[in-house]
Amino acid sequence: MKQPGRRSVLGLCLTAAAGLPVRAVAQPAKLLRIGMIVPSRKQPGVRAFEQRLRELGYAEGRNLAIEAVETAGTDGSRLPQAAARLAGAGVDAILAAGPEIALKSAIAATRTVPIVMDAIDYDPLALGYVQSLARPDGNVTGVFLRQIELTPKRLQLLAAAAPGIARIVVFWDRISADQYKATQAAGDVMHLEIEGIEFADRPYDYDKALGGLGEDHRAALLQMTSPAFYIDRDRLAAAALQHRLPSMFAFREWVDAGGLMSYGPSVTGTYRLAADYVDRIAKGARPGDLPIEQPTRFELVINHRTAKALGLAVPADLLARADEVLE
Repeated sequence: MKQPGRRSVLGLCLTAAAGLPVRAVAQPAKLLRIGMIVPSRKQPGVRAFEQRLRELGYAEGRNLAIEAVETAGTDGSRLPQAAARLAGAGVDAILAAGPEIALKSAIAATRTVPIVMDAIDYDPLALGYVQSLARPDGNVTGVFLRQIELTPKRLQLLAAAAPGIARIVVFWDRISADQYKATQAAGDVMHLEIEGIEFADRPYDYDKALGGLGEDHRAALLQMTSPAFYIDRDRLAAAALQHRLPSMFAFREWVDAGGLMSYGPSVTGTYRLAADYVDRIAKGARPGDLPIEQPTRFELVINHRTAKALGLAVPADLLARADEVLE
C-alpha cells in the first residue's frame, strides 16, 4: 500500500503535466506527423507523451502519424543519419528526448523543422543549443531538467537517510559524466569519500562492480541518470538490495522497482509537457517564441519495504519530509 506523505505527490506545476483529468477537445482535422528520437518507445515517459497526445485529440491512423528512432542500446553513430531521414520525411515536429545526442542529431539535421526537446541528462543552455530559456529563438524549445544541480541534493538526502555511511559509490557512464563531476565536488564539500565506477560497454554488469567492494564496506549507492541506467532500473535496484547498499536515484520509477530513495521531478510529467509543446506548434506557434519550461517541484519518494530489508532505520524527520512512502 502506498502511504502519502505530508504533501501530495508532486509533478510539474501544470495541469497537463501533472496528468489531471482533461476536458474533451475537438479532434484536429489536419494530419500531424511527428518524428521521435527517444531512448525507447516502450519507456514510461514516451508512453505518457503519446497518451497526452490522445487526450489532446490526436489518434494514430486518423490524424496522427509517428515515426520513431530509438537510441537505447546504440552508440549514437547512426543517429545523425536517422535524424536527417526524419527531417526529410516531411514531419511537422521532432521530439528529441533523453541524452544530448538526440538533440544534437536533430539540430544537425534541420534548422527549420520545429524541435521539442526533453533534455533529461544534459544542460542545453550551457552547451549552447539554445541562447535563452525565456526566448530560445531558432527552431528548438521544450523541457529542461537540471540534473547537475539536483545531484548535490540527492547526495545530502542519501547521507541523511543512512548516517554513518563512509563511502558513496557512484555508477556513471559517458552520458552522465557531468553529473558525476558535480557529485565529486559535492562530496568534497560534505567530506564524503566518492568512489566512481564507470560503465562503458553494454550490457552493464552491476553485480560484478558491486562485488568488488568487499563485505565490510559501509557504502551507499548514488546512481547517475542516463538512458541505459533508466532501462536497467530493475537490475540496479535488485543489485543494490542484494549487496545491502542504501540507494538514491533520480526518478521514482527506480523506487517502484525496489530502490531505496529517489529525488527529482516526474519524468512522465516532462514528456506530457513536451506533448503540449507539439500541440501548440501544430496549431501555429513558433518554437523560438515558446519559453523553455523547467520543473519547479520535486518529489522525495522512499521505499520503506527496502529500508526494512536493509535493516535501515530511516530517520523519522526524513520520512516526514517525503512526498510518498511506499509501505
